[in-house]
Amino acid sequence: MEASLNEELKAVEWGEYRLGDLFDSFNGDFDIQKEHINNCGEYVVTSGLTDDGILGKSDVNAKIFDNGTITVDMFGNVFYRQFKYKIVTHARVFSLKPKMKITDNQGLFISNALFFLKFSYGYENMCSWEKIKTKQVQLPCRNGNIDFDFMEKFIAELEAQRIAELEAQRIAELEAYLSVTGLKDTCLSPEEEQALREYDNVNWGKFRMGELFERISTKKLPFKADDLPKQITDKYTLPCLTSSFRNQGLNYFAPRENATILKNVVSIPSNSDVYRAYYQSNEFTVLSDAYTIHWTYDNKQLLPSQYLYAVACINKVTDLPVYSYKNKLGGWNVVQNKNIQLPIKNDKPDYNYMKVLISAIQKLVIKDVVLYADRKINATKAVINK
Repeated sequence: MEASLNEELKAVEWGEYRLGDLFDSFNGDFDIQKEHINNCGEYVVTSGLTDDGILGKSDVNAKIFDNGTITVDMFGNVFYRQFKYKIVTHARVFSLKPKMKITDNQGLFISNALFFLKFSYGYENMCSWEKIKTKQVQLPCRNGNIDFDFMEKFIAELEAQRIAELEAQRIAELEAYLSVTGLKDTCLSPEEEQALREYDNVNWGKFRMGELFERISTKKLPFKADDLPKQITDKYTLPCLTSSFRNQGLNYFAPRENATILKNVVSIPSNSDVYRAYYQSNEFTVLSDAYTIHWTYDNKQLLPSQYLYAVACINKVTDLPVYSYKNKLGGWNVVQNKNIQLPIKNDKPDYNYMKVLISAIQKLVIKDVVLYADRKINATKAVINK
């Protein structure tokens, strides 16, 4: 598609148009400062390329410019604005309002055609309307008139290509993940089919939680949740466990230094509204109001699939509507005495059945995702290669 778009640009007829004939220019009427930015009201436009010149939002009393207009700053940076906005007065930004009615696609095309302005202006020679209103811009034309239909069609095709390429990237990442995790194969083995058939006839045994698991001691971190970032920043790279059930309780990040780093364990809240256990397959540490346990029965090291099975069984006795902040479940001192049911063989947990059933369920669940990925790959390739 990229080649065809380039061919379209080469084949089109071009005309030169004076900016003063295409636009009227307007300035802001209030010196908006950083202290006026409060995330309310309209976007505020300033000079520069950072965030496309968006300083933030402000409800300060200042002139509001219409969407469908173009801003130009003192460096010659040009942006088409699809939203209403305000303009700072100290950074030499002005708004160009088209004298003709244009669509968003046409506005994007025209603003990109003004890209040449940034090569002529800077601190030593600041851009202004007086300096550019007599300049000419090249635009596609037909029969002596601006070809707005071409601009509309070209930007629409360009956007379709961009979306297709982004989709192709996401699908490629999904494909890689499915391959690395072994989830690409969705065909059930005879053993998996048998595990599904026998589900209703499984022999169950009752086990005390404290008999199966042991609580893991962790170092207390010198942080409160509100003091930690919710995204990875600098040395804050280790996910922290709290009582939240969002994102499996991992919503903050702490330094790895002096932290107890855990992996392949089960986490359970100790002071929450929802007491849902999770299998944590990646590295993390405990921050507050939660704890972790690991399997110790039979001195066996559980596979991830077996942990997933066990977690589902744990939640049958912990993740219940009856428990809340007002009626707390309690910590490990209470949970260790809860009984859970597991499939058994020879009076012991049937580890193989747990593994095989989870594998079968994963394949059934992921099958539609794999089919979707395959369809999207073919469809995206068709769009890109069009």
